[in-house]
Amino acid sequence: MKFIHIPMLSLVLTCLLLCGCQQTALPAETAGPPPWTTASAASQTEAGTAPSEAPAEQSGLTVHFLDVGQADCALLQCGGEAMLIDGGNREDSQLVVSYLEQQGVEELTAVVCSHAHEDHVGGLPGVLAVYPTAAVYAPTRTYASNIFDDFVYYTDQQGLEITIPAPGDSFSLGQATVTILGPVQSYAEMNNTSIVLKVSHGEMDFLFTGDMETTAEGDMLDYWDDRVDWNCEVLKVGHHGSDTSTGYRFLSQVAPDYAVISVGADNSYGHPHEAPLSRLEQAEVTVLRTDQLGHIRVQSDGESLSLAWSSRDAQPSDQEPQETPQAEAFIGNRNSLKFHHPDCANLPSERNRVYFDSWQAALDAGYSPCGNCLS
Repeated sequence: MKFIHIPMLSLVLTCLLLCGCQQTALPAETAGPPPWTTASAASQTEAGTAPSEAPAEQSGLTVHFLDVGQADCALLQCGGEAMLIDGGNREDSQLVVSYLEQQGVEELTAVVCSHAHEDHVGGLPGVLAVYPTAAVYAPTRTYASNIFDDFVYYTDQQGLEITIPAPGDSFSLGQATVTILGPVQSYAEMNNTSIVLKVSHGEMDFLFTGDMETTAEGDMLDYWDDRVDWNCEVLKVGHHGSDTSTGYRFLSQVAPDYAVISVGADNSYGHPHEAPLSRLEQAEVTVLRTDQLGHIRVQSDGESLSLAWSSRDAQPSDQEPQETPQAEAFIGNRNSLKFHHPDCANLPSERNRVYFDSWQAALDAGYSPCGNCLS
């Protein structure tokens, strides 16, 4: 993906990156649209069609997962309104603002900082320096980092105060509804403070989880019990595909058709890890990775989805998923009535084992998941 060089924008954001807080600048000239590659029929829902280049307000809900390397950033457009969830790293400011301009964004209904880590908040000061914004959300108003201070500064410059949302809060984005589902309690680990949002548009649902880890995922499921329908069509996978997130229990409740992993190529963390990829494969979820596909665009008309991405000739990583041995999907303990992942350190002796080919089959047999390997 190549972006047109914009002198005014480049100067403003370079000053922001190097010098910290500056005065708000006027938006620069809009660049052209990216060269989208349409998903194959196998990657679309049954009624899906190739995404058009029509403005977002004419084509339902459009969700853009930006390729910001080892970071997170998503733009949502619906009914002429736009919101941004995270902004990548500090050096992604110009890319993010340029992308918003390409999509015709003139103002933002909401800016959401899922949590205070730099790879999520880093590009948001640059966005707030350029775009009028109606509301800014974050799980905290204070964090000991210069980039978070810049985020607070540009929020203040717009005459706004950061809103710390509570579970159950909601707001509209055009014809879509955004509902806050987490976090449901306080945590010392910053990843677990991540704001979790469910975005519903007709019959289509998207779930954004920031970097939330399995402990907070479980707390969230317990808090809501059966008061929330977790099922969604698209899941933004937590923590860049780390094995700390997207646990079996959470994944079984969400049961997505597509999982988007925002991750940098050959990153030093080894993301995405093998364990969550295996869990997604077992659940027959199509995985879409920004390090492989570039920017990813998902469009909803309220009844179906269509997919496109910016990297030419690329395909989803599990377009043809490998077969997983059904007999080894989960292993139950006849004595404790717990079931485990095959790699669990607490597997029962061979004579006490019972094999299940799915999570639901184990639950239906009266077994409950191991608290260690299936949290």
